[in-house]
Amino acid sequence: MQRFFIADIHLNQDEPGITTGFLHFLQSLPSNSELYILGDLFDYWIGDDIVDQLSQQISQQLNQLKSRNIATYFIHGNRDFLLGQTFAKLCSMTILPEVSVLKNSDENIVILHGDLLCIDDLSYQKFRRKMHSKWLQCLFLLLPRYVRLKIATKLRHKSNLHNQQKYEYIMDVNQQAVESMMNSHHANVMIHGHTHKPAIHQFNVDGKPLMRMVLGAWHDGVNYIHQDQHGELKLIKIDN
Repeated sequence: MQRFFIADIHLNQDEPGITTGFLHFLQSLPSNSELYILGDLFDYWIGDDIVDQLSQQISQQLNQLKSRNIATYFIHGNRDFLLGQTFAKLCSMTILPEVSVLKNSDENIVILHGDLLCIDDLSYQKFRRKMHSKWLQCLFLLLPRYVRLKIATKLRHKSNLHNQQKYEYIMDVNQQAVESMMNSHHANVMIHGHTHKPAIHQFNVDGKPLMRMVLGAWHDGVNYIHQDQHGELKLIKIDN
């Protein structure tokens, strides 16, 4: 069984090139495989009840994957954590827990969006805990569309401004958090996105070789991890 992992596609109306690249990627997937979307499929998501041309196009294309026996799985990111079961059903997509484990022969692969690992960014982690409050999410989803859109736009602008003022290492993952999570899930491999720094990190913990694979964003081209039938993992980047 082949697996494909992607993250941080950041689909939006203002960058049609990303949408074109994503749709072409979906069409190129082989039959009888699995697709794992590790968050931030959309640049922002303000509720399943908001239907536009882009979301309809994406749900239709993802739904068509099942005709080729391609199973699709999704983990929430920091931009689309409000994506719910209604939209997932339209996509024939299964929502996984924010930290999930896959079996690869005799080893475990832990997959997640990645923002949980950025524990040095204290202000973001505080904001994250607040935004994942169920009562706050329910309250937000009751607001009119234009109010939700206005709030989302303001939060994105504020986030971009704050990130420009932070040291780069603060916004990256914490190695101790990585090792702790991998140890708790008995994982040999970790795959995540969020940081937009595609790379393969190999390291040892107590003499045990581990690997962390980081997916990149799609603003500059197609980026994914492929696991072949033999379980071998490869990070692939195709520039625009």
